[in-house]
Amino acid sequence: MRLLIAMDSSSGSHAAVDEIVARPWPGGSTVEVLSVVEPTHLWELSITAEEAARRAKELVERTVEQLCSRGLTARGVVLAGDPKTAILDRLVELDADLAVVGSHNVSAVSRFLLGSVASAVARHAPCSVEIVRAPREGRSHPARKILLATDGSESSNAAALSIASRPWPTGVEIRVLTVVEFYLPPAQALLEPPFMPSSQVPQLQAEAMTHAQGSIAAAKEHLAAAGHEVSESISVLIENPKTVILEEARQWGADLIVLGSHGRRGLERFLLGGVAESVAMHADCSVEVIRHRSAS
Repeated sequence: MRLLIAMDSSSGSHAAVDEIVARPWPGGSTVEVLSVVEPTHLWELSITAEEAARRAKELVERTVEQLCSRGLTARGVVLAGDPKTAILDRLVELDADLAVVGSHNVSAVSRFLLGSVASAVARHAPCSVEIVRAPREGRSHPARKILLATDGSESSNAAALSIASRPWPTGVEIRVLTVVEFYLPPAQALLEPPFMPSSQVPQLQAEAMTHAQGSIAAAKEHLAAAGHEVSESISVLIENPKTVILEEARQWGADLIVLGSHGRRGLERFLLGGVAESVAMHADCSVEVIRHRSAS
């Protein structure tokens, strides 16, 4: 597995490294530590480009040493330029499987992983992305309570398979959540005649619930095959999907939310890109957005 960690000197970046160090990874995994020096911000802080580059290099070298000391194969790279562009281009060059970034960082020297950068990486990366937040009081580090949000789509299936294919700490708990969005008729029925009669609503509700149960069953099958014990949760959508996922994670005390980057197109869709990105940006725990990569 090829990982890229985007680093600055903030607490968010250090939390990302701590998470990588603490979590088991498939054999043969490699990690690249990337720091991007953005001259505009450095000039505003009255720091020379040479000094900024030196500090970035030292940060990367310390991080690589930390990763290698835990048995990981790691190397470091320092680049100059726009952070979003540099990170995304590097992910393509590496053909990375997972990008790891800290969330909403505030750094005294070389900050660049602000919300806009993390959001851009989550939205445009060619691979899966994990937005790491430092664990709050009562939360585990590494992640031990994982919430998988699924809608039965190909992307959600990829998210379940991603969890199932990786090693996790002993005692990890996994909960599968799906959202039943059956109180609204299909958009076509609202906009075009003939309009849907109320007598058809119970049938739609039953079909939506059946699909939700099938989505959970498919995810649990993948996870059970990997030896994981899984609980489940079905929520009737009474608020927007992002709110349902975030509230479930908060009430359960999840350490990590995993969801697909895109979802179904139809009555029960909820894992559209905007929702996945919004969850990644607003959750109070870490979030992995899994991007399905078709076999070439």
